[in-house]
Amino acid sequence: MKPESYIQKAYRCILQNDFDEALRWFEQAIAANPGDAEVHYRCSITYGRSNKLGMAIIHAEEAVRLQPDKPEYGLHLQHIKAAELVQRARKMVENRKDVTKTELYQAISHLKSAVAMDPLYAQAYVWLALVYSELDEHALAISTLKEVIALYPQESGLQYIMEELKQRLRSYLQDSASD
Repeated sequence: MKPESYIQKAYRCILQNDFDEALRWFEQAIAANPGDAEVHYRCSITYGRSNKLGMAIIHAEEAVRLQPDKPEYGLHLQHIKAAELVQRARKMVENRKDVTKTELYQAISHLKSAVAMDPLYAQAYVWLALVYSELDEHALAISTLKEVIALYPQESGLQYIMEELKQRLRSYLQDSASD
C-alpha cells in the first residue's frame, strides 16, 4: 500500500474520533516513508490529542529534524514539550495532601518553563497560579492568572478561578491577622 493510502485511512479514523486507529495508520505511513516530515508532524499532533506526549515529542522532534525550516513544526514541538511539563507538574501536586514545599517549587520550575516554551498555553498559567496559591504566594498567583485572562478574556472559567484565588487570599489575610 502507498503511504498516501495510510494517511487517508488515518484521516478517516480521526474524523470518526478513533485516534488509536489513526495512530496505527500514521505509524504504517511512517514505516513506508520515514523521511516524510509532514507525516511525523501529523502523527505527533494525533499522539498529543491522545495525551501520549512522549510519542508526540518523538515525532515532533523528527519532523523538526527532517524539515527545520518549517516554523509550525518547531512551534508544535515547543507546545508538546510545554504540555509534558504541565503534565509532570500536575502529577507532582494534584490530589495529594502530602506534597512538600520542595515538590511545589519543582512544579513551579516546570510550569515556568512551560510558559516560556509556549506563552499561549493557558493551562500552564492556571497551574502555575494554583501552585503559587498553595505556597501562599497569593499575589503571584493572582498576577499569573491575570496574564492568562489578558490572553483569553472570553474564558469564563478563568474568572471563576480568579474569584477562588481572591477568596484564598482573603482567608490567608484573615488567618494572618488572627495570629
